[in-house]
Amino acid sequence: MSHAVVIGAGIVGACTALELLKAGQRVTLLEPGPPGGEQAASYGNGCWLSPMSVIPPSMPGLWKKVPGFLADPLGPLAIRWSYFPRVLPWLVRYLASGWTEARVLKTAQALRAMLVGAPALHAALAEEAGVGHLIERRGLMYIYPSRAEFEAEAMAWRIRRQVGVQWLELSADELRQREPELDRRYGFAALVEEGGHCRDPGAYVAALVQLAEAQGARRVTARATGFRIEAGRLRAVLTDQGEVAADKAVIAAGAHSRVLAAAAGDTVPLETERGYHAMIEAPEAGPRTPLMPSDGKMSVTMTDRGLRCAGQVEIAGLAAAPDWRRAEILRDHLLRSFPGLPRDLPASRVKLWMGHRPSMPDGLPCLGPARATGDIIHAFGHGHVGLVSAPRSARLVTQLLLGQPTELDAGPYDPRRFG
Repeated sequence: MSHAVVIGAGIVGACTALELLKAGQRVTLLEPGPPGGEQAASYGNGCWLSPMSVIPPSMPGLWKKVPGFLADPLGPLAIRWSYFPRVLPWLVRYLASGWTEARVLKTAQALRAMLVGAPALHAALAEEAGVGHLIERRGLMYIYPSRAEFEAEAMAWRIRRQVGVQWLELSADELRQREPELDRRYGFAALVEEGGHCRDPGAYVAALVQLAEAQGARRVTARATGFRIEAGRLRAVLTDQGEVAADKAVIAAGAHSRVLAAAAGDTVPLETERGYHAMIEAPEAGPRTPLMPSDGKMSVTMTDRGLRCAGQVEIAGLAAAPDWRRAEILRDHLLRSFPGLPRDLPASRVKLWMGHRPSMPDGLPCLGPARATGDIIHAFGHGHVGLVSAPRSARLVTQLLLGQPTELDAGPYDPRRFG
């Protein structure tokens, strides 16, 4: 029985540990913080299990908006001036990946293969972990002031349809019946019934890690720093607490994976898209179905902890201090969208959070063997689809690590695609 070390106990690492255990491997999970804790992207994400999240962040014509990204520090996508020189090579690749509709469609096809059927996969995992109530499959809605705004996004919806996404179009009256507490400025919606959501991503990840431990995984509280590789074979993972002997390893450290990838022989264009959320505890109003408003581009979801609004993209690196004004924008959008929420909401009932999405410039994760040795597999860079894509990512990673036939074509996710 070989010994695999999974570096990172976020949603991808947790699912990978479970798949490796199922395949008969001895597993150690390395994680410096508490699984599902507030330090993790898995804790603070938008809660969506969205098989329709196939549109990459970059679309044709986005390059025209870059001056605005630099000029407006509070726009939905902002780039801090001080970080611009460092992020420029990544940004060029990011814009190029969505330069034409054909490129976007190719990315969408690869993402759809990873995401289709994901809510059912998560439901099964949650049941096994004893937290089945955390996964709900009641659909996801994109809402618009009118059909005109929906039609302005025709390319994105055309591509979704091409890769097999279906939706119901709701009139103002139908939307009102479904969401009576929603502000009446919204008069049109697209309901994707195959979507689902997680009621508490942090608790879900913690439960999956506990399940892995119950099945025999060992969890070590340490930060991985590199690898000991001899004659092309992995011998140990290096950590700030000493070596962990290993035959195989998976790098699933999210936005912190770039240094580890370099230690395994790969220079990867991994960047952190800093995301924020605002959550209102004990809300007086909210949606029955998770929503994404066209005028905010954020997810609005009722969770076990409160009404969460998550979104915003800020390119500023791992070390810069949070700009909490960006989370306050999300809070204010909630107040405008649900008139039943009090205008004089006390600060004690609003929780603000910032975390790091690990993002590749082409919108696809890095899933594949390291250059230094096939004993190490990359499993990071999921951007906006980390939660929903984790089960299939874990299966693919496990199959690659063990030399088995893969359910998916691994080519689109190959870390070597960047040269």
